[in-house]
Amino acid sequence: MNKGILKTTQAISLLALSVLTLNVNAKEFVMSYDGFYDRLKVVNKGDFQYARVNFYISDIATNEACAIKSGTILTENNEYPLNFTDKAQLLLPFDKQLDTDKAVIVVEPQNPDHDCQLKLQIEASEFEGLSFTKDSLYTINNELDELLTDLSGFFVSKLMWFLLPEQKGVAVTFKEPVTFNNPHIQCEKSICYFAVQDNWEDDVNLLGDIENVVKVTPWIAK
Repeated sequence: MNKGILKTTQAISLLALSVLTLNVNAKEFVMSYDGFYDRLKVVNKGDFQYARVNFYISDIATNEACAIKSGTILTENNEYPLNFTDKAQLLLPFDKQLDTDKAVIVVEPQNPDHDCQLKLQIEASEFEGLSFTKDSLYTINNELDELLTDLSGFFVSKLMWFLLPEQKGVAVTFKEPVTFNNPHIQCEKSICYFAVQDNWEDDVNLLGDIENVVKVTPWIAK
């Protein structure tokens, strides 16, 4: 492959999975709500049962969570508390009025010495009603792939489709290390990479306990 195309493909992979990433002042930083709203709108327009776009604050050097001290959503006339988790996930509302009012998000990390970044993650982390089977991974893989394509936008998906990142399957993060005796599954400690096959559809044989799964993310070819 042409090196320029390869670099562009890798860049788009990074953009699709960590779009909105920016370096910020660790003491307090401000982000426009409209960027979040645009991406949440993509999810709400699609028919996604499991795939989501989630936003996190992470340390640039280690990629570990930057614990949040406080957060606020501000408009010209109003102030609202920003909900977040102990894993530094921003729990943002999908609110047209906040977009219209040009709201901003203000976040203060607990550690002012941390050099933090905002990153977007396409993932599935709610599995209500699912069993851990090949059929379930087939369904989630298709949703993540569709959402990744939708977030890449019209220009890339329609006019420069050859630059879209190739999704090889899904990466499953478990609560503890696991192993599988299957050539289509590669495990590194608590993360396993599943090369999802077409014949996995309707295969309902259990692979394990869904309660041990933390999240499922796209496995992108490098």
